Amino acid sequence: MDLAFDRRHIWHPYTSTITPLTCYPVTSASGVMLHLEDGKQLVDGMSSWWSAIHGYNHPTLNTAAHDQIDQVAHVMFGGITHAPAINLCKKLLSLVPSNLQHVFLADSGSVAVEVSLKMALQYWHAKGEFRPKFLTLRDGYHGDTFAAMSVTDPDNSMHYLYKGFLPQHIFAKSPTTGYWQEWDESDLDDFRDKITLHHQEIAAVILEPIVQGAGGMRIYHPNFLKGVRKLCDQFGILLILDEIATGFGRTGKMFACEHAEIQPDVLCVGKALTSGYMTLSATLASSEVANTVCGGEAGCFMHGPTFMGNPLACAVAAASMALLETNQWQTQVKQIEQLFSQLLPKLKQYPIVQDVRWLGAIGVVETTTAVNMETIQAHFVEQGVWIRPFGKLIYMMPPYISEPEHIEKLVGAIESALECEDYFNY
Repeated sequence: MDLAFDRRHIWHPYTSTITPLTCYPVTSASGVMLHLEDGKQLVDGMSSWWSAIHGYNHPTLNTAAHDQIDQVAHVMFGGITHAPAINLCKKLLSLVPSNLQHVFLADSGSVAVEVSLKMALQYWHAKGEFRPKFLTLRDGYHGDTFAAMSVTDPDNSMHYLYKGFLPQHIFAKSPTTGYWQEWDESDLDDFRDKITLHHQEIAAVILEPIVQGAGGMRIYHPNFLKGVRKLCDQFGILLILDEIATGFGRTGKMFACEHAEIQPDVLCVGKALTSGYMTLSATLASSEVANTVCGGEAGCFMHGPTFMGNPLACAVAAASMALLETNQWQTQVKQIEQLFSQLLPKLKQYPIVQDVRWLGAIGVVETTTAVNMETIQAHFVEQGVWIRPFGKLIYMMPPYISEPEHIEKLVGAIESALECEDYFNY
C-alpha cells in the first residue's frame, strides 16, 4: 500500500496536510477485528465511528449487498420507487416511536439534520409564521454541514472557527445531572428561561437525547429530556431528536428517547442504519409535521438528494434492521454495559482521570488534559486495539458482537496509556 502517496495527497478527517498524522493501513476486517497490512490485528473499539454495530464482513449483510448489486445498484428516487426502500421504511416504522409515520431518506447524518431543520422552517412557513431560530444545547454536536454546524455549540466544538459565518441560534446550558445521579430540577431552568423568552421565534428544539456525542460524550438524566418535551408541548414548538449516534440500541434502548418515554416530532437517524456498510440516513416525521409542510405554498417538501433512497444502501440497511429485530442486541449491549460498570470505575485511581461514565455500549474515560493523538494512537495499535480519542476523551463504542475478552482488552489498553505521561499534552 502506497502510504507515502496517502501522506502527501490524501486529506483525512480533522488532520493537517502540513503535519499529517500516521495512518494505519487496513486490508480487511471481520467480526470485531481490523486486519492491518503488516499482519497485526486490532480489536475495534469504535465501530468505525459508531456505525458497524454488527461487526465487519457480516454474512447476512454481505448477502444483502451481493443480491442487490445484481439487480440495481442505484436509480433516481424521483418518480421511481423500489422494494429495498419500501422494505427498509417498513422496518424503520416498526422500530421508531409510533407517532412517526413518514420517512425521508437521505445521504448522511449531517444531511438528515439539514433535512430536519428545513422541515421545521417549512412547517412554520406553511402556517404563515416566520420562525428563523432553533433552540439547542451547549456541548451538542449535529454534523459538519452549515445548518448542522449552526446548531452545534459555537464556542466549545470543532466548529468554533465558523462563528460569525453561521446563522445565530439560541443555546441553553446543557444538563449537568448525570444519568445515574439523583435528578436536579434546576437543570431545566436555563432551558425553560430560553424557551419562554424566545418561543415566538423558535421553529424547533433540536438536541441529542441522553448522550451528547462528539460535543463531549456527556450522558445526562432522562428527566431533562422529559422536561424538554413538556416545555415544547406547552409552547407549541417542534422537537427534533438527533439519534444519529444513539439510535438502534447503542444506549441500551432501541432509541435513546425511550429512556425518557417521550416521542419526538422529527427524528434523525444514520450511522448504524447500514451497520457501516455505506452511507445512508433518514429523517422521520409525524403526520402533523409532514402534512403541514406539504399543505403549504410549495405543496411538497423542498429537498431531494441525488442518491436519495439508493437501492444498494437500502437493501443493506433493511438487512441490518432485520438483525436488530431478532433482539439479540439487547443481551449483547447489556453485557457490554455490565463490563463497563465493572472495569471503568477502577480507572479513577489514576490522577489524570477526571471522570468515567458509561451507558449501554458506550464507555468514556475523561482525562484532565488532552491526549497526544499521534503517540496514544501508536500505543493503542501496539496494544492490539483501535481506539481514537479526541481532546480529553478516550471513549469506546464497540460493535455489539464484542465478547468480554474484547472489552477487557480495550479497557486494559486504556489503563496502560493512563500510566504514561508521554501520551498526554501536559
